Amino acid sequence: MGNTDNNLLILTLYIIGISYTINQMIESIAEQIKIDFNKASVDEQLKEQSLQDMIGISFGGLAKTHDIEKPQSLSINIENKSQDVAIYVDWDNCAFEEFDGTSKRVIRMSPDITRDLGVSQSPSLIVPKKTLKESVSSESVFEFDKLSGKYTATKTSIANVLKWKTSIIRAQRKEFNRFMSRKRDFDFSLDLVFRLAETNIGIAHGTKAPPLCIVKCPFTVRKLPWTYALPWNQRR
Repeated sequence: MGNTDNNLLILTLYIIGISYTINQMIESIAEQIKIDFNKASVDEQLKEQSLQDMIGISFGGLAKTHDIEKPQSLSINIENKSQDVAIYVDWDNCAFEEFDGTSKRVIRMSPDITRDLGVSQSPSLIVPKKTLKESVSSESVFEFDKLSGKYTATKTSIANVLKWKTSIIRAQRKEFNRFMSRKRDFDFSLDLVFRLAETNIGIAHGTKAPPLCIVKCPFTVRKLPWTYALPWNQRR
């Protein structure tokens, strides 16, 4: 009887030890998210503004999953489908709308941003039948390093979903926990501002200034099961 009790105790401790080890392994695995681009919404907006035959918008790198602290930028492709219209992307008036309604300035990735985030960003011209490819980020991703005197990317992702993790507001922390348990998603958007002009007019001709067009590019951030982080998981 004594041996049976000892064996049962050893088995119990063994199971507890294995369970603890597995839980620690799971907690050490980087949390994975998936960012989905709502292209149908963008296509509908372009159609409503009669721009479907003039502008095409797509994003690269969203097919794979990401650590919850990434990505820190988005790769955007803007196509000028027209024959004779110049499209200008007004970066200084573009914005990221975060999931809590906060609006952040869009930063076009370039060597200059490491020195000064406040520098004015010149509009990008897209001539007919050409495609602009840029990497864009949000001002919330960067922080100033006093030692180097430059701005560097932090651990904040472009979606900034971690901002509610340590919020002083209990309701926000609760919503973050719901996100982590996959009971809700977070939405954010990249709001693009375009100016259009005939190629022989340009952007700065007083009363002939091109019309202003705004297109909201919506994204949904989904928390994925921890199994997505396993190296043999082919769904990544």
